[in-house]
Amino acid sequence: MTSDNLTPPVSHVTLIGNFPPRKCGIATFTADLREALATTDSDLRISTVAVTDEGQTHAYPPAVGYEISQHEADDYAAAADHINALNPDAVSIQHEFGIFGGEAGEYLLKLTERLRAPIVTTLHTVLVDPTPDQRRVMERLAEHSARLVVMTEMGRTILTRDWNFPDDKITVIPHGIPDVPFLDPAFQKHSFGLDGRKVVLTFGLLSPNKGIENMIDALPELVRAHPDLIYVVLGATHPHLVAREGEAYREKLQAQAEALGVADHLMFVNEYVDAPILKDWLSAADIYVTPYLHEAQITSGTLSYAVGLGKAVVSTPYWHAKELLANDAGALVPFGDPKALASTIGDLLTDSGRRDRLRSKAYDLGRQMIWPVVGRSYLDLLAEARSGSRAPAPVSNLRTGRRFPLVSTLAAVDRMTDGCGMLQHSRSTIPDRRHGYCLDDNARAMMLAVELKAEGIETDRATRIADICAAFVDSAWDEDRAAFRNFMGYQRNWLEDIGSQDSHGRAVWALGRVVANTDDHGLKLWVTGLADRVIPASAHLTSPRSKAFTILGLVSWLSVYPGHRPARQLLDTFAAQLHQQLREQRRPDWLWFEPVLAYDNARLPEALIRAGQRLGQDDMIRDGIAALEWLAGLQTDTDGHFRPVGTESFGKVYSRPLPFDQQPVDAWAMIEASAVAFEMTGDSRWQRYAEAAFDWFHGRNDLGLRLATPNGGCYDGLQVDRVNLNQGAESILAFQFSVRSIRQLQRLAHSRGDRMVVARAGQ
Repeated sequence: MTSDNLTPPVSHVTLIGNFPPRKCGIATFTADLREALATTDSDLRISTVAVTDEGQTHAYPPAVGYEISQHEADDYAAAADHINALNPDAVSIQHEFGIFGGEAGEYLLKLTERLRAPIVTTLHTVLVDPTPDQRRVMERLAEHSARLVVMTEMGRTILTRDWNFPDDKITVIPHGIPDVPFLDPAFQKHSFGLDGRKVVLTFGLLSPNKGIENMIDALPELVRAHPDLIYVVLGATHPHLVAREGEAYREKLQAQAEALGVADHLMFVNEYVDAPILKDWLSAADIYVTPYLHEAQITSGTLSYAVGLGKAVVSTPYWHAKELLANDAGALVPFGDPKALASTIGDLLTDSGRRDRLRSKAYDLGRQMIWPVVGRSYLDLLAEARSGSRAPAPVSNLRTGRRFPLVSTLAAVDRMTDGCGMLQHSRSTIPDRRHGYCLDDNARAMMLAVELKAEGIETDRATRIADICAAFVDSAWDEDRAAFRNFMGYQRNWLEDIGSQDSHGRAVWALGRVVANTDDHGLKLWVTGLADRVIPASAHLTSPRSKAFTILGLVSWLSVYPGHRPARQLLDTFAAQLHQQLREQRRPDWLWFEPVLAYDNARLPEALIRAGQRLGQDDMIRDGIAALEWLAGLQTDTDGHFRPVGTESFGKVYSRPLPFDQQPVDAWAMIEASAVAFEMTGDSRWQRYAEAAFDWFHGRNDLGLRLATPNGGCYDGLQVDRVNLNQGAESILAFQFSVRSIRQLQRLAHSRGDRMVVARAGQ
């Protein structure tokens, strides 16, 4: 069997980057991305980790749940542990070399190397000529990342050409922009007292690499032709520049404008503006200009904003501008050429028709970059990264290796059990009271406790758990309705009048196995009296699995009470119906009871084999073994490891199973079904199938990660990229039953003089 492609849902994402009120473009981007993801999927849980610059404190909003001090190396490892405990489906990192601590931001690696969830890293800077440290850090970051995001095709080219990163690891997603209407600049000019003025705008943190000097040099010529022109430089001075020299650079620009006689046509807005104010300023601009000095700028968020708002843009041909403004979406001028700036801007101010054509083309282009579109692209990519991630960093007790000793214990069951019964779910190892109890788990816990007590294992604990769970099963039976209830709230109130057919069938299964295994006279009297009423009331069951569970219970019951006529009649009926269903549904390529595969699949052929054995029906045994062999083939990967049918397969008609999520209950079912097939045939293949299913718990699986824990617990399943770190009742019980079943199978093989096949993994 080979892996099927599966793009799993993403329900929890962690974002890592700067965040407002920290004043920088990446902070704004992270906040905008967070809002876009939340808008795309209102049920998405988003955890946000903010990186705080040295010596600063920020009044972060409640959306920021964790903070990393930029230059504290230990903060990064602690943050990774915190994120791992939250167990997100994917992590999105906004990367810029200057925002993380250590040489070339290497402290970030202390976080990424520990994260278990797949990482999608957005590169806000892509370097052509990195320093050795920058190259080292970037190469390791790429190794840790499932996907890399760049905002331009040039970024992809640089990463594949100069960094030798594989193309299929790189995704181009444009810088997101707000979705705003296409407005005439006149609508907003009055807000800034600029009515009647022609507005040319540059926005961004002020620093010498922006080329503002060249634009000021272009002003005298522009002003002669357009005396109503004003050039607005919007944005605070870069904080790093302020820290070094205060406002000396801005003062130098003001002096330049005064010397050229254009000071009245230059307006500095020395503020860090938020997105709404930026949109208003951009709306008021007739022309947006980015006169940057060098081509090596892979992304400009301000350029994306201007295009998205439908501005006529004039820019030097740095990488992002050259790509974004192609096909007449804007005008390009040479680097360091004030005359070209003056000529191009002047022509556009004069030729309103051309200016409007540029605006219209830019606005249409911007619809591909609005945040709802970008948010959907990121969410899809995070899901793809999760699907493609197969090597998460494991926590210590998930690493593969030798099996734990085959020791049965009720320790984990006891942890989940209170005076009322065994709770259904947990958060990590802590019982989750909000989900209360169910008959399914308590019936199986009673069954396990009785069987371990019969083997002399933890007898005091087993007696207590068996009694508690038996009381729960007893209270679940509604005598008036002759039916079981299944779900009980933590306040001990039943949440339904009649439970599911599966829970009813599992209760019959447990009652039968308890009768067959208990040495407690009082418990046997109780279970016999209850089962004597339950069995005749079980004829209404119609689903194949509920019939299969009931058959398994009836076979055990009849081993103690062979003359019980209602049980014998019901076994005859259900076994014949299950056998007939298999005969009717099977096809040359589909040897199964239903047109779909679901949970606990191996219980269906197991029930047919055990019924055939009890009733002396060789055709049932033969057909049951054939169906089990077909299922075993589907659940065996090409390297021989067990792969249970994933929950994503449920309901897909006549379809080969998808691999995830994988559940412990299916491994247990395969072990017990294989054991009965071995008992009937003596064929060593069934030993191998059982061992493979058992080794699934110990890391011989698609991800190479353990589900079993040393204290007898079990994680809740194997997801597409990790183990579900909760330990609920069903998973714990499935593993403990599996330990008991594999030990019984080993004893059976040895008693027959057969040599037990030992699984290769970890042995």
